[in-house]
Amino acid sequence: MLPDNCKQVFSNAEISEALQKLADKLNPQLENETPVVLCVMQGGLIFSGQLIPKLQCMLEIDYIHATRYDNKTAGGELVWKAYPVTSLLDRTVLILDDILDEGQTLRSILQYCEAQGASKILSAVLLRKNHDRCVDNSLTDNIALYVEDRYVFGFGMDYNGKYRQLDAIYALQE
Repeated sequence: MLPDNCKQVFSNAEISEALQKLADKLNPQLENETPVVLCVMQGGLIFSGQLIPKLQCMLEIDYIHATRYDNKTAGGELVWKAYPVTSLLDRTVLILDDILDEGQTLRSILQYCEAQGASKILSAVLLRKNHDRCVDNSLTDNIALYVEDRYVFGFGMDYNGKYRQLDAIYALQE
């Protein structure tokens, strides 16, 4: 059962179409590469699982867990819960995250990958929120969908720790 104060903003069909377009954009960028693909847990899990099979390069999969939300609806201090076990030294890295909101988490993960000696770093997100609060608008241009500045959940993203399993994306009404 969904919360009373929400509405669907993207259906599974719309998400699937956007993920194919994103893969079509990423595939030329990854041509002749063997990237380490880092799923940003937990929100990026379903996004990564749906996008990775559409990538045409040989790759390795790992994960990283850094969060400002930790099953809450407002961001706080960044907490590092897990680092990749795969060496990033002299590797191409593709970071897959659920949403680009203020960008603090993605920026920190990019900086971590640089510090680990990655030779090339790409990032992609399922959603980008439409607002002007992002710490750096150049964090990624690999974006599947744009969404209004509302709290969204489903397709890996949670609302109070729940609803990650939904195959569509919903937003809380104001």
